[in-house]
Amino acid sequence: MTIRIDVWLYGELAKYGGEQAKPGFANLYLELPEGATVADLLKKIQMPTEERGITFINGLLSAMPGVQPDLNHILQDGDRVAFFHLRSMWPFQYRHGASMIGELAQELSSREDKGIHHDYRHDSSG
Repeated sequence: MTIRIDVWLYGELAKYGGEQAKPGFANLYLELPEGATVADLLKKIQMPTEERGITFINGLLSAMPGVQPDLNHILQDGDRVAFFHLRSMWPFQYRHGASMIGELAQELSSREDKGIHHDYRHDSSG
């Protein structure tokens, strides 16, 4: 059995939309096997997870730069997934208290920094 996913790729990520790519975005309707995860979706569109920044599943925040606990999130038929490039900024004021999937909420609550950074480089000293 398969599921159908509505995928939106914004900014530079539109290039992973193939023929559906337009300047600044791409919209794809993809079929995946039942039980497919976000990692499976990324593999299907050949997009490295490191290139994505903010990610939403059905309007719920599922990943941010440096925090991607959604890779094993099981997608459902009809889900809408939106991937934004790392250069797409989302002010932290809107992140605080944002609706999110359970995996991200759990990851952020377990982190000392609660996912709030000023710099996404591994070495923030320079």
